[in-house]
Amino acid sequence: MDTKKILIIEDEPNIRELVLYNLKTNGYDGLAAEDGIMGITMVHREKPDLILLDIMLPGKNGFEICKELRDEGNNTPIIMMTAKTEESDKVMGLDYGADDYISKPFGIREMMARIKAVLRRYEVTGELIEDKGKDTIITVGDLSINVERHEVTEGRRRVELTLKEFELLQYLMENRGHVFSRDQLLNNIWGIDYSGETRTVDVHIRHLRQKLSDGSGEDKYIETIRGKGYKVK
Repeated sequence: MDTKKILIIEDEPNIRELVLYNLKTNGYDGLAAEDGIMGITMVHREKPDLILLDIMLPGKNGFEICKELRDEGNNTPIIMMTAKTEESDKVMGLDYGADDYISKPFGIREMMARIKAVLRRYEVTGELIEDKGKDTIITVGDLSINVERHEVTEGRRRVELTLKEFELLQYLMENRGHVFSRDQLLNNIWGIDYSGETRTVDVHIRHLRQKLSDGSGEDKYIETIRGKGYKVK
């Protein structure tokens, strides 16, 4: 198995060195950038498998970097690191397309667990990609997802989703007609030990609706059941 390449974009030298050391001891290829401009450059040049992204950075802050990458179609998983504890900052990171976040000060064990969890959810089994006959296709109306290839199409249009958006859509489509509360979706998509807020689910649902509507504003697939949660129609 190829060694996973992880880029940390962090301006504090002590944190950079600590994270790089632990990435190496856990079998990862660690790279580092000390400011936002260098970070963007290294993302394009090195094509990492995962990005650890600080919010408060010189040059470009973490929100700007995350938004820029997502706007250009780069879906590399991103874990945002922030010393801020306000829910609005965490939600803003998710709004810009981050897959997860971790608050400073964080324990190394927690950081490594989050990295492993995000990478595990993001990985696609290589042999299934090669054999089209084994691909799992889920279809609802004009909406279709290829589970192994991590591809979503709506009619003839390709829909680009982040990791969490894909997992959320896949789960709802696999359980079409069933209503899931925000807590149930948090547990099933983000994991039982996820410490985030239920607002996280609303943010990702909103993103899905925007992307599936292709700018038309019409939501043909995801239904809100007032007081209960969400389901695929």
